[in-house]
Amino acid sequence: MPNTAAEFVAEIAALKFSDTFNPYSSVCAVHDLTDAQLIRQRNLTLALAAAMRDGVDSLWIARDLGHRGGRRTGLALTDDVHLEAHAQLCGAIGLERATKGPPMAEATARVIWRALKKIDKRVFLWNVFPLHPHECGDSFSNRKHKQYERQQCERYIAWLVSTLNPRMIVAIGNDAAYALEGRSYKCVSVRHPSYGGQTQFLKQIGQLYRVNIA
Repeated sequence: MPNTAAEFVAEIAALKFSDTFNPYSSVCAVHDLTDAQLIRQRNLTLALAAAMRDGVDSLWIARDLGHRGGRRTGLALTDDVHLEAHAQLCGAIGLERATKGPPMAEATARVIWRALKKIDKRVFLWNVFPLHPHECGDSFSNRKHKQYERQQCERYIAWLVSTLNPRMIVAIGNDAAYALEGRSYKCVSVRHPSYGGQTQFLKQIGQLYRVNIA
């Protein structure tokens, strides 16, 4: 297993699966800058190094990267619009956009960052499957990762839990909760904010961190 943030990111960049976009080794011909994969590697390395250096309160884990969010930024649950907020949250100076054109917003990221700005805690964001799985022939779609894909990435969650030693692990959505609980991680499950779950998600996060998220 890796010893540094850079080694961790290099291992993620080496992952290959069918019908999957690896933002740390691939460049999208439509939306990306020419060195986008290197920018995303650097973004994740900076965020993880800051978490290792300063510690975290919590680890939030969702299902997989979305095509409007982490596929573009290299950061889980983070779209172009919230890159600066992510940098401020984790103390990672130098996070940059890897995409061209107007910043793209993601509905899930908007709700996630609405909550993060209220709780004022250091949180590291991750996904059960750390890449962007898509439907065959449609790279700008989202699909649920497959079991064998998840299993090949379980060691990265184990490494993050061991290395960051978070006070609390929050599973965002049933799929993430199922994957984590199946590996005997002690976590708190909350509703995913998509598909009408925004209100319940914000209420549950508010209760967990004892804040009012209006």
